[in-house]
Amino acid sequence: RRRHGLSCQHHFFMFRFPHYFFLLFCLYGYVFHPPAQAETVEYDLYVRNTPVNFTGTARPAMSINGSIPGPVLHFTEGDTAVIRVHNMMDTETSFHWHGLLVPNDQDGVPYLTSAPVKPHATHTYTFPIIQNGTYWYHSHSGLQEQSGLYGAFVVHKRRNDPARRAEDTLPEYTLVLSDWTNENPNEVNRKLHTGSDWFSIRKGSVQSYWEALRAGYLGTKLTSEWKRMNPMDVSDVYYERFLLNGSPHASLPRLKAGDRVRLRIVNGASSTYFWLRYSGGKILVVASDGKDVVPVDVDRMIIAVSETYDVILTVPETGRAFEFQATAEDTTGSSSLWLGHGEKLPLRPFPKLNYFKNMKRMNGMMTMGGNMKMMTMGSGSMPGMKHMNHNMSGGMDSPRARGMHMMSMSSDSSHGKHHAEDMQEDEGEVTLTYDMLRSPARTNLPSGVPVKELHFQLTGNMNRYVWSINGRTLSETDRIMIREGQNVRIILTNNTMMRHPMHLHGHFFRLVNRHGDFSPLKFTVDIQPMATQVIEFNAAEKTRGNWFFHCHILYHMMSGMGRIFTYEDSPPNPQLPHPRQALQHVYAMDRKWYLTVNNDFASNGNIGDLEFGGTRWSIQGEWQTGYKETRGYEAEARLGRYIGEKQWLYPYIGMDWTYRKGESGERNMFRQTTRKDRELDGTLGTRYTLPLLLVADARIDTDGKVRLQLERDDIPLTSRLRLSFSLNTDRDYSVGLHYILTPHVSISTNYDNNLHWGVGLMLTY
Repeated sequence: RRRHGLSCQHHFFMFRFPHYFFLLFCLYGYVFHPPAQAETVEYDLYVRNTPVNFTGTARPAMSINGSIPGPVLHFTEGDTAVIRVHNMMDTETSFHWHGLLVPNDQDGVPYLTSAPVKPHATHTYTFPIIQNGTYWYHSHSGLQEQSGLYGAFVVHKRRNDPARRAEDTLPEYTLVLSDWTNENPNEVNRKLHTGSDWFSIRKGSVQSYWEALRAGYLGTKLTSEWKRMNPMDVSDVYYERFLLNGSPHASLPRLKAGDRVRLRIVNGASSTYFWLRYSGGKILVVASDGKDVVPVDVDRMIIAVSETYDVILTVPETGRAFEFQATAEDTTGSSSLWLGHGEKLPLRPFPKLNYFKNMKRMNGMMTMGGNMKMMTMGSGSMPGMKHMNHNMSGGMDSPRARGMHMMSMSSDSSHGKHHAEDMQEDEGEVTLTYDMLRSPARTNLPSGVPVKELHFQLTGNMNRYVWSINGRTLSETDRIMIREGQNVRIILTNNTMMRHPMHLHGHFFRLVNRHGDFSPLKFTVDIQPMATQVIEFNAAEKTRGNWFFHCHILYHMMSGMGRIFTYEDSPPNPQLPHPRQALQHVYAMDRKWYLTVNNDFASNGNIGDLEFGGTRWSIQGEWQTGYKETRGYEAEARLGRYIGEKQWLYPYIGMDWTYRKGESGERNMFRQTTRKDRELDGTLGTRYTLPLLLVADARIDTDGKVRLQLERDDIPLTSRLRLSFSLNTDRDYSVGLHYILTPHVSISTNYDNNLHWGVGLMLTY
């Protein structure tokens, strides 16, 4: 029995005396720990609120045993894990053992598979370790993962495992990638749901009309908006730092020419994909999502959110430090691990993404109905990875740095025969694709059993930030019933402009690719825009219960992109005695409502609008109050529901209050008299998003008067300068400009036919 308070950190102690230490280690192991002897390995994890300073500004965070990420948990296949989570916070928490095959009630999704860890309480997770590989753990409660609750979970092979390879005896280093924002994650989530593009401003990805004109893509911009496409991005959130084991930089200096090291890489980021490159030569990929693959050499690879990869790097010479770099896919930052000591050999930075070039490609792939024209691709090929991302970056020529005229170190010849046929050249370099992953053993599912086939189209509304499957969020669907023994095949098609890393709890699935019977086993699959992937798994008896399947971009999951698989005739979960009530807690993730308010304090009056809404239902309000000779007010309130997958249609009921001193009434364009001295009316209408993102509003009030209105808010003239306008058949019209200073403050000017000219300060929440 081994018990740990704080786990030993990444064990890299073998580098100083690698050969002698390894022999002594093996001798010790065989004498004191016979190969067949399993152990109970215990850890105590203390979860606390902890201030951190990653950017020069202290911010609140959450830590495990005082660190971010949490300690690496080490096990050997066959062990029994006993992990006590001590919640020292005033809020609930939980831990999910990502990629681990555990009993259903130990899976750690609060209210779905396990009880939450209550404030100031201790919860013990106990499960057998029946696999080996690189995995990780993280909170599945709200947005706590973004605040720091994550860490690596490493399971070593038994020393007498017949599948043990030479790669398993190398010195190793565990590397956890993550993203950090100084903002409260709940505020990040609210901004995403309320249409704020402050993150785009910070990243330089607004894609304004001026930027389009200057880059020669004005026609592309107009075509995109004609198809009602919002500006695209490869990541939703602006991050101040990208971390590697909690720091932007780390080093392994005690390496010399010919030394090889195995990196166990975990992408524990909340929403960031990373490009991985190495200035010292090839990257040898030996495992994916904890499962061995036939080794393959590549020059670069992308790791999706929540994926893990094991790679081997070779130090080509002594006297230099070589950079292994993880660059955020949106190229806004990176973190680096330096191997060796001496003159640094850095990688050349990625060029800035060419959003307009990719927008032009997207225009050709998007229909007027807002759907993607699906591309015909081989299953599992990671479609679009090379071409989409290279076009976006303006063509990533060789990412090698200065000094890379030297011969890159090749893998030993035994690996060459495995990967030669998989080499896919792009500008002289090899990029990893899913089709290059081959299992060393057959992964066929049982034959002659029933097959349940599911078609999942990944859908979403970027403007309102609603992410769904087949047009419905998690809370809008029933659980999917599966039967023990049947094979489940899922055909996943991405009908959005963003990647989605889809993760299945409690099961490995086959990622069906060109290797057929030898298709790799994974627990996360990256689905690119316009792409289709096929995954399949066998519903085994030991996995009965509810199992979550969801996008692992944290904010997408919280917005509804998920489903629950439930085994028929599952026994009751002792941790959840009231399953129906518990399920409502799970559904609450995408049932949240979010408030946004704009209030313009101008010299001619006070003008504002607000929206308080959820996935479908929304309360909206608008008002304006004049000063002096324009004394009076107008206010509207609406309650409505967004209809359809794209949510372009919004039927509503509402109220309209109008008062203009000295104005008894006027005729609208339909020759109907509109009283303005004092009027209160009920309204019934609908709003619809037209091409060019114009919003048409048609309504009738309780006096029988009809009003048609056309409007658009927040037209991006430049990155920070925005235009808005409104006109209707009551002969009212307005136009406004505002310049964004901070996420909450803008300078504004406007002209309204009732209020006339004004300048002021607009406050936004």
